[in-house]
Amino acid sequence: MLEAVFLLVGMIIGAAIVWAVNHFLIKKDSEKNEHMKAIFNELSQNALDSQSERFLQLAQAKLEAQTKEGEKDLEGKKKLIDSSLGNLKQDLNKVENLISEMEKQRSQSYGSLANQLKTATEQTVSLQQVTNELKSVLSNTKVRGQWGERMAEDILRMAGFIEGVQYEKQEMQEGGKSKPDFTFKMPDGHILNMDVKFPLNSYLNYLSAEAETDKEAYKKQFLRDAKLRITEIGDRNYINNNTLDYVLLFIPNEQVYSFINEHDRTILDEALKRKVIICGPNTLYAILAVVRQAADNFQLEKTSSEILKVLADFKKQWGLYTNEFEKLEKQFDTFEKTFANVKSNRSRLLEKQLDKVEELRNRETIKLLEEQQ
Repeated sequence: MLEAVFLLVGMIIGAAIVWAVNHFLIKKDSEKNEHMKAIFNELSQNALDSQSERFLQLAQAKLEAQTKEGEKDLEGKKKLIDSSLGNLKQDLNKVENLISEMEKQRSQSYGSLANQLKTATEQTVSLQQVTNELKSVLSNTKVRGQWGERMAEDILRMAGFIEGVQYEKQEMQEGGKSKPDFTFKMPDGHILNMDVKFPLNSYLNYLSAEAETDKEAYKKQFLRDAKLRITEIGDRNYINNNTLDYVLLFIPNEQVYSFINEHDRTILDEALKRKVIICGPNTLYAILAVVRQAADNFQLEKTSSEILKVLADFKKQWGLYTNEFEKLEKQFDTFEKTFANVKSNRSRLLEKQLDKVEELRNRETIKLLEEQQ
C-alpha cells in the first residue's frame, strides 16, 4: 500500500518536472519566434512597398492606355447611339403619325358606324311599322287582292309591259265563264291568264303566333289553303283553245313563295299537274321577260317574212326594170347610130347643097352687077 503511494507521488513529481521543462522551452521558442516574426515583417514591408510602387506605376500606365482606348470606343459608341437615336426618332415620328391617322380613321369609322346604326335602327322601326300596317291591311281579303294587283302592275311596268298593248286587266274570257285578273296577249293570237289572289290569313297568323303549337297549326292550315287555291284555279276556265296550256298564280310576296318551297315542295308539283304555275315577284319577272322576248322574236320573224316578200316583189320589179332598160338601151343604140349618120353623111350632103346655093347666089349677084353697068 505504501509502495503504491510512493509510486503515485513519484509520478506526480515527474509530471511536474516535465511540465516545467516544456514551459521553459515553449517560452524560449516564443521569444525566438517573435524576433523572427519582427524581422520577416520588416522585410515583407520593404518588399511590399517596392512592389506596390511598381504595381501602381504599371497600373497607372495600363489605366491611361485603357482610358484612351475607352475614350475612342466611347466616342464611336456615342456616334452609333446618336445615329440610332436619330433613326429611332424618325421611327417614333412615323409611329406617331400612323397612330394619329389611325385615331382619325377610327373616329371617322366610329362616327360612320354610329350613323349607320342610327339609320339601321330607324329603318328597322320603319320596317316594323310597315310590317304591322301590312299585316293589318292584308287581313282584309278585298284589300289583299288590290295589293296583289298593284304588286303585279309594278312588276309589269319594270318588264316594259303596257296595259292595252301587251296585257289587259279583268277581261272577260270567251264564253263569259271567267274573268282573270290579268290577260297577256301572245304574238300568235293566244293569251296567257294570271290570277293574283292568294290566301294569306293563316300565314299572317303563323307570323304573329308565339307558341310553337299555334305556329305549327297555322302553318299546316296555310299549306292546305294554298293547295285548295291551286285546285280552284285549275277548275276555272282559265285554260281553253284560245289560251296557252298553263295559267299563272301570282304570290305577291317572295317570302311567302319561299315558305311554300321550303315546307311543302309537293305543292309546286301538284300545281304543275293542274297546269298552274306558281310564281313569286322574281319568278313572275323572269316569266314576263321570256314572254316579252318571245313576242319580240315572233314580231321579228313576222317582219322578216314581210321583208322577204318585199324583196321577192322587188326582185320581180327589178327583172321588169332590167328588161325595159335593155330595150331602151337598144333604142338608144339605134338612135345613136341614126344620129351619127345624120351628123356625118347627111350634114355633109346638106352642106354641099348649101354651097351650091351660095355659088348660084353669087353668080346671080355678079350678073346683076354687070347688067347695071
